[in-house]
Amino acid sequence: MFRDLWHMRGLAAAISVVMGCGIALFILSRSMLHSLELTQQTYYDRYNFADVFASIKRAPDEIIHRIERIPGVATAERRIVVPVNLSVPGLDEPASGRLISVPDVGRPRLNQLFLRRGRWLTPRSDDEALASEAFVDANRMEVGDRFSAVINGRMKELKIVGVVLSPEYIYEIKPGGIVPDNRHFGVFWMNEEALQLAYDMDGAFNDLAIKLMRGANPEDVIQRVDNLIEPYGGLGAFDRRDQLSHQFVDNEIEQNRNMGLFAPSIFLGVSAFLINVVMSRTINSQREQIAALKAFGYSNFEVGWHYIKSVLLIAALALAIGIPAGAWFGWLVTGMYARLFHFPVFLFRIYPSVLVAAALVAASAAVVGALGSVLRAVRLPPAEAMRPEPPAGFGPTILERLGVGRYVPPIALMVVRQLERHPVKTGLSTLAISLAVTVLVIGNFFQDSIDYMMNAQFHWVQRFDVSIATSDPVSDRALYELASMPGVMHCEPTRTVSARLRAGPRNRRVGVRGIEPDSTLYGLVNMDGHEATLPPHGLLVSQKLAEVLDVKVGDWVELEVLTDERPHRRVMIAATIKDFVGLSAYMDLAELRQIMLEGPVINGVNMEVDPAYQDALYRDLKETPAVATVMVKQHSIDSFNDTIAKNLGVMKRINLIFACIIAAGVVYNSARISLAERSRELATLRVIGFTRQEISSILLGELAIVTLLAIPVGLGLGTFFAWWMCTAFDQELFRFPMVVSNRTYAWASLVVIAASALSGLLVRRNLDHLDLVAVLKSRE
Repeated sequence: MFRDLWHMRGLAAAISVVMGCGIALFILSRSMLHSLELTQQTYYDRYNFADVFASIKRAPDEIIHRIERIPGVATAERRIVVPVNLSVPGLDEPASGRLISVPDVGRPRLNQLFLRRGRWLTPRSDDEALASEAFVDANRMEVGDRFSAVINGRMKELKIVGVVLSPEYIYEIKPGGIVPDNRHFGVFWMNEEALQLAYDMDGAFNDLAIKLMRGANPEDVIQRVDNLIEPYGGLGAFDRRDQLSHQFVDNEIEQNRNMGLFAPSIFLGVSAFLINVVMSRTINSQREQIAALKAFGYSNFEVGWHYIKSVLLIAALALAIGIPAGAWFGWLVTGMYARLFHFPVFLFRIYPSVLVAAALVAASAAVVGALGSVLRAVRLPPAEAMRPEPPAGFGPTILERLGVGRYVPPIALMVVRQLERHPVKTGLSTLAISLAVTVLVIGNFFQDSIDYMMNAQFHWVQRFDVSIATSDPVSDRALYELASMPGVMHCEPTRTVSARLRAGPRNRRVGVRGIEPDSTLYGLVNMDGHEATLPPHGLLVSQKLAEVLDVKVGDWVELEVLTDERPHRRVMIAATIKDFVGLSAYMDLAELRQIMLEGPVINGVNMEVDPAYQDALYRDLKETPAVATVMVKQHSIDSFNDTIAKNLGVMKRINLIFACIIAAGVVYNSARISLAERSRELATLRVIGFTRQEISSILLGELAIVTLLAIPVGLGLGTFFAWWMCTAFDQELFRFPMVVSNRTYAWASLVVIAASALSGLLVRRNLDHLDLVAVLKSRE
């Protein structure tokens, strides 16, 4: 067995490397998935992450006791949560933040904070704040630094006394954003008494967190909480599924779950194929030995076990390569997640169960790949095994049957004849090389898709430069004030209300955005780039939202507004839009005002700004009390490039390395096996007068044809799997467009061609050193 493995050491090593890549990806994805799930759950449990959340206009403190008496509620905690505009030293542009109250004495019972550094708040202090680590690090601040916040219309200086993490803000993103911008958005915690005095909320609160008992029905609790808080301006309770940070983390876990099955399957499938080819060739060349062993009394099981042990050794070598590679890539990806998410501790651990599963998967792939060849060997009667394998059938090639054979050079005919005589082998070789192309297409597809999505979102949809939101609805006369600010060339109003859409038993909590029909600063664009028209009446909703509610254009839904007078209306789904992010609902601004029974009020403005005056504009916005948040589009783009794009780059490089390995491994193995199988034939041709160049052309010509056949097949498979992944990742939070650029197709083709050329050169080197005498002396 060891002699056989040493004889085919090059092939065995190549198979082990390809299989090792599959094992590494399996370990990376499974361990990362388990680590992420365990870290999230442990963090939630230790720091008492709430199950239900609710915002209220203003509710008296005593109502909290009535909420705690609701069946299924374990703990209910009141808070004050307010958006604020920030002025940060060293930051010319305005930043926005969220202030959350914590008890003056003791610690919060729910959504507890992890103190990374510094100290807790001094009881009853009104100028101290705990700051989120992401904001502090992004702005290079430290404990003791100060910043200013517009609190209820008055600028107040606050001192950072501690840096904290919260299970509520693992993914820290401002409302309405799609990528984190930690430099311009932060979360801060202050003493409850200070916020009560600042916002005249003595004996009252405006936010609620609830922990449920085990086995409690969240829907029932939410309904009862809504009934209690509605008279006080309740904005609708919601459970964890709709909590923004939790949604992003869950979305990442789901993507890991899907990717963890897909990529390793390709590598292990290719490994099984390579083992099948190598073992077929080995068993064919050892027919006489098999016959002799059987003649001496060895059983079929003993003969078969001999070959199974060989492939298990190859699998063991693959595990030796794959386990440390998986651990190293895991360390690399852990750094990526540490930049994206904010856990107190996030460690990459390889669990014993994952190693056992990896060993079983590798052994299974090896045995499955070898099983067919081994079964043929054990079923071979000794008398028949003594005879050489009958040659393949002879006959005219397809070129000769078409009558063009006489115009084709003899060497080309030999190449075509060899491929045509072994259609199964040629097909499998083509499929294996095409999978290398497929992996390369998939590895680059995500980059194409996200580039397209970000370009569409930031340039086709968000055509504004700056977008602001006010803390409360204001008269549309504010537009004139904003239009007179420095550098503002054009501004358009928006009105967004929180609402719940119901269709039968299904419902979703969404923001209904009212925009003007002739808006030029906010585009309604489908994934394919075609613009949608805002209907004069009814709702324009995301296609995903229509699927979730199981409605179509022309159906009616219940619109339950969760703010102000909380009007209820039946509204028609007038149109749908296939967008990229979230569950959106749009309505004509005038119709939304009619539903809200209000005059010309707005709570958001999109602005087109002259870059030459942006500093002056930022200064004015910082001093405008009614402005709660300011979103500068360029900051979102920069933040995306600094975080998401870098993380994607890491994954792209990992995929590229693995794809190159699979391409080189498959092509090299195919070439080496062809050389081993045809060495006698090629040596004979050499002896009868063919030059080295001519016999090299025969062997390399086959390789070239198989590679050229594999490329379109691989491009087609890559496109199919890209479509499949878009479908699998079609979630409420993100939808990926099916975009594969010509650059990706060209890149995948060139890499495989380069791998084929390199493998061909290595085989050509072996061909040049072919021992003609030794080869011709061997029995065929």
